[in-house]
Amino acid sequence: MTRAFVFPGQGAQTVGMGRALAEAYPAAKAVFDEVDAALGEKLSALIWEGDQEVLTLTENAQPALMATSLAAMRALEAEGIAVTSAAFVAGHSLGEYSALCAAGALSLADTARLLRLRGQAMQAAVPVGVGAMAALLGLDFAAADAVAKEAAQGEVCQAANDNDPAQVVVSGHKGAVERAVEIAKAKGAKRAILLPVSAPFHCALMEPAARAMAAALADVAIKAPVVPVVANVRAEAVSDPALIRELLVAQVTGSVRWRESVEWMVAKGVTEFWEIGAGKALSGMIRRIAKEAETRAVGAPEDVAAAKG
Repeated sequence: MTRAFVFPGQGAQTVGMGRALAEAYPAAKAVFDEVDAALGEKLSALIWEGDQEVLTLTENAQPALMATSLAAMRALEAEGIAVTSAAFVAGHSLGEYSALCAAGALSLADTARLLRLRGQAMQAAVPVGVGAMAALLGLDFAAADAVAKEAAQGEVCQAANDNDPAQVVVSGHKGAVERAVEIAKAKGAKRAILLPVSAPFHCALMEPAARAMAAALADVAIKAPVVPVVANVRAEAVSDPALIRELLVAQVTGSVRWRESVEWMVAKGVTEFWEIGAGKALSGMIRRIAKEAETRAVGAPEDVAAAKG
């Protein structure tokens, strides 16, 4: 079996995530300690005992989800399952940072600080209420992209996340996204729903955040990953540090090409995908993209034990 490790993005966060891993594995606990130290605050206390609404704030959710993913990866490594046992790593949006950290391209402290900044910059890029995102279910990417273009009418409306063959998320100005919802329904979408997000991610409105990330990434050391990382905006593996830096900036305003990324890995021989961290959202998407592929979620000590078994 050829394996890929995949890392979840925003939306998977829940209070209490990663706590059992930290209690069971010193290496997992060390991840949360190091993230706390890097941020100069007890993010772990928010993750394990905090308020769901506060945890869901973009600037908290992004480093919190990464910390949980890395804790799960360290637990696997403690049981002899190294990141190099995978042919590729990939992550959904912020999960790409988790993948890069797991593969040794970014240090854990730098990843935590970058994601805190990324969350703050994405939130600050667009005033609350100006932007929106909506999931269009039952339309393929080409149909959803056409809906977004029709809905724009001089505003921003882009296909932001190509999640699976029947789920595309559009992002942009609130009015344009609301138009997209109505147009999608008229064009036969099974459902078209506004998402409870705080900003319109992965569209041109995020340009101020992309500039902030370019400045931050310029000062961060990036090494060649020990496992190739499948980049969101390319939907293919990259290993060159200069290109990784460039693509992380492009990712802020670019589409998350998740469906194509999974298809690319399958074409390269991947037969099983391990979702490392909180939730099982990626596993569901992967099963809809590649029906033959096996999926496994690793987010708790019993999952680690089962993976070892």
